[in-house]
Amino acid sequence: MLRSLFELFSARRTPAGYRPGVTLEHLRRNLDLVQFQCTAPTTAEAVLLDGRLRVEIVERAESQLLMHLVMTEFVLRLPASREGTASFELHHTGAIWRTGIRCWQRSGDPALLALLQPHGELLQALMPLDFKRLRIDLQARQWCVRLEHMGGSEVINRMPAFRRYIPLSPDQRSGLLVTLLHFQRLLAAL
Repeated sequence: MLRSLFELFSARRTPAGYRPGVTLEHLRRNLDLVQFQCTAPTTAEAVLLDGRLRVEIVERAESQLLMHLVMTEFVLRLPASREGTASFELHHTGAIWRTGIRCWQRSGDPALLALLQPHGELLQALMPLDFKRLRIDLQARQWCVRLEHMGGSEVINRMPAFRRYIPLSPDQRSGLLVTLLHFQRLLAAL
């Protein structure tokens, strides 16, 4: 509940020194994306893997005490063959070392939980991936996967003053693309 209150409070104000679109530009250069188009100051569309994957990238600022973080969220939207609403979150398990991936259902049909539990190639792609949040939603006959990676973000501090972009490494980039491609195949089959 405390986390929800913090997110509500920090979402209301724009952090001082935040420059919309700067982190997206860093990410575009970092990923060497050719097909990248800004659709709004904090949103862009990218076509990856020779057109096999279309992803929306959203920049989101989080206020901290004397600093703020600008996180990038990769959003994959797919048509759903079923009606209804559902919401799932995926997290790494293990206190110190990653031991697996847990799929937690927030709402919706309980039968979907078994279908979305990562296994096989999807589990292998997710295990080394450094993600902060991974959410899957079904609403209005559309699947929406939101993956917030720890790389592709920016840290801006006011005291001492500094600004640092945290790039996606080549291994994390390939893992991210493979993960999104696996989710595209999995959700298209549901």
